[in-house]
Amino acid sequence: MPSLPLSSPLPRLRPLLRPLLRPRAYSIASKPHAYLTPFLSHPSLEFAGNTEGLQGVSCLVMDRPEVKNALSTRMVMEMRESIASVSEDKSARLLLLHTPHPAIFCAGADLRERRTMSSGQVAAFLDSLRSLLMEMEELRVPTIAVVDGFAMGGGCELALGCDLRVGGEHTKLALPETKLGIIPGAGGTQRLTHLVGAARAKELIFTGKRIDGSEAERIGLVNVCAKSPNTAMDEALLLCSQILTSAPLALAAAKSAITSAPHLPLPAGLDLERTLYDPLLLTEDRQEGLRAFAEKRTARFQGR
Repeated sequence: MPSLPLSSPLPRLRPLLRPLLRPRAYSIASKPHAYLTPFLSHPSLEFAGNTEGLQGVSCLVMDRPEVKNALSTRMVMEMRESIASVSEDKSARLLLLHTPHPAIFCAGADLRERRTMSSGQVAAFLDSLRSLLMEMEELRVPTIAVVDGFAMGGGCELALGCDLRVGGEHTKLALPETKLGIIPGAGGTQRLTHLVGAARAKELIFTGKRIDGSEAERIGLVNVCAKSPNTAMDEALLLCSQILTSAPLALAAAKSAITSAPHLPLPAGLDLERTLYDPLLLTEDRQEGLRAFAEKRTARFQGR
């Protein structure tokens, strides 16, 4: 684009015009749709329990309560940037995906944005969302979704992309895409089947019905459902503290082997397991684990 002539008044007027151009929309646009923060300095989490064992926990926070955390193009990109940051952070031990807003997880795709998109833009959005879920699966650290609210369509697929899921009193999960003339487009048909089996996945996707946290726990869609009101995050943090007593390198190897298992014939899966197992024999963490066992104390793993 050619540069403006020196005589153009626009550069001089722009600072004066900027405050007049939809200041309210500018304020909303400047607010992140999703952001990453260490658990121990989380601005909107209050936890009365012992936080000593929660160092290294990062929170990927969805923060669009006005649209029930619907997935916009920007939100997906911000989440992908956060995942990349966790991937590069050698001190990261575990990722919690959650929202501070009660009775919400994620309402799925932002349908208001979707109505303005061409078919090509919709395809690009789905590609980006699929990439986000793959990047979450490929993280070396465990991921836990705290699903104490509505998780519809793409929101349910987002939870399915995590290693573990914790439900609560407000949990409602559904893949209702067949009611809109489509099917789950970000891995729902595959990940749900791997979790609950083909027959149950067909039932949920064919009917599009919603299930609560107790039913999701019963069929294996969530790992645990909090039994008391407003305690889903407490259950998730208890799970975090249990996981974080394990060796980081061993967790990464176990995650890789288990995630690959549904996609490999058994002999290939056993070969992968051995490939991941052998290097762990040479780590300092293995020696520390043996010493701690002999001395009847908790191991102090360093990730090396």
